[in-house]
Amino acid sequence: MIKFPSSMFCVYSSSSSIKSSIFPKSISFPSSHFNNFKNPFLNCKTPMENQSFSVLSASKAQDGGVVQDSSFQGSESFFRSVLGNMEAIYLNKNPTAKAILELVRSADGDQICYDHFAFRTFGVNGHGIDSMSKFFLDFGYKRREELRFPAKKLKAFWFSPPKVSTSSRGSGVNGSLPRIFISELLVDQLSPEAQEIIKKYTNISHGGKEYAALASAFGILTWEKPTYSEFQQLARESEYAAWTLVNGYALNHVTISTHRLASNLRSIGNLDQFIEENGFNLNSEGGILKVSPDGLLLQSSTVADSTSFEFSDGITEAVPCSYIEFAERLVLPQYKYLPTEKVEEFHRRDGFEVGNADKIFESTSKDQLTRRAA
Repeated sequence: MIKFPSSMFCVYSSSSSIKSSIFPKSISFPSSHFNNFKNPFLNCKTPMENQSFSVLSASKAQDGGVVQDSSFQGSESFFRSVLGNMEAIYLNKNPTAKAILELVRSADGDQICYDHFAFRTFGVNGHGIDSMSKFFLDFGYKRREELRFPAKKLKAFWFSPPKVSTSSRGSGVNGSLPRIFISELLVDQLSPEAQEIIKKYTNISHGGKEYAALASAFGILTWEKPTYSEFQQLARESEYAAWTLVNGYALNHVTISTHRLASNLRSIGNLDQFIEENGFNLNSEGGILKVSPDGLLLQSSTVADSTSFEFSDGITEAVPCSYIEFAERLVLPQYKYLPTEKVEEFHRRDGFEVGNADKIFESTSKDQLTRRAA
């Protein structure tokens, strides 16, 4: 049996109407319960508003040496299993992401690397960035730069992965560890009405914020399901808030590292064309291809899938879930003369770009979902 600590929290399935009551002071699950959550790729044999500024993690330290990340801490197999469960829940709920991963694998081979995983949170009552980042920090990730999105009332941090002892030549979650991007809604900047709704549900969650990673790996909410009218009210003010209310800590998106692909799909332009030719819609906000001011970070994404959600008042409606992103990181100018076979990840543009990310957020917006349905 696996026994969880004594915090009380509610758990509601975001994909069914089955509700569980408030857990007692201690919660026990059979260990075998966890075995039901299998990552379909574990057996792979191989692998703000009008304002932009660049956020880079220096590829070299001031003394000219390469920046050294911390080493991995804890059980790598356990950590990758948690990532695998997050990925499995994400793929089961988002058929577009699953289909595109399979499509790229069939065209390029089995070696897919993830650039980053992204999560959304509420910046209130301890449910913000820190609630999700603790899991990654505990295993050796390092917090990097902060990004601000004033128009969307958001802030974010990204986290660099630790070094691992293995070669990490596998695919997906068995390959190179992804960067982590966690954003939070600045709830105190919303209207009193919106704040009241968000605080109502985060207060119900109680200690649920301590189990953000667990909730993500199980695909469940740590608060009760809202009413449809509450969801609509939040969506009118912040689509990010409405998305987080019904999706919780679920993976918002995973990102394929295109420059690590083997075929001509390693060029993000070729990959975008390939995806559109196969009938998938890409996020058109700010153009299909989002390019950082320095021209070294290129990103694009699909439009989010939708899923049927039964609200607490019995109304069932489609709500946006997640999407898949693509990122190409070009070689930094100081390394442009390196032979291609000598280029490693630290020779490439690191970090994130506010202008790019601002447009990528729109992948779950009503405007993009409406365009997809047209």
